[in-house]
Amino acid sequence: MNKEGILIVVSGFSGAGKGTIMKALLERYDNYALSISATTRNPRPGEEEGKAYFFKTTEEFRAGKDVILEIEIQGALKVKEKFPNTLLLFVTPPSAEELRKRLEGRGTETQEVIDGRMKRAIEEAEYMDQYDYLVVNDELEHMKRELKGE
Repeated sequence: MNKEGILIVVSGFSGAGKGTIMKALLERYDNYALSISATTRNPRPGEEEGKAYFFKTTEEFRAGKDVILEIEIQGALKVKEKFPNTLLLFVTPPSAEELRKRLEGRGTETQEVIDGRMKRAIEEAEYMDQYDYLVVNDELEHMKRELKGE
């Protein structure tokens, strides 16, 4: 018997570790699927399976995986409005200092970009209370166990 999957939306500050969390969950558990849009329409010329879309039959489209969307806060709140049963997770590092350290540790962005991301984090923090769960990404293995309820 197929169960209906749940929709999980993950948001968080740039540098909070969303991508790392998503990768770890997908590697460890087989009941998660990271969102690549799915459609029941036929592919258009040049469209490949698993790139922009997964092309599914109506029956396949309705069967049972939990789907994770990694999207920004405004989009997450719109999804929740349209699908009230959506589970919203907000990922954050343990402190602003740790967030800055992670952004700087990437070594891929200028100080101006990092400062802009820190300013945006302050603005985004105002919406954290609208999420169902706040996940403090302080240590990856511990965080993965908490997400699974272990």
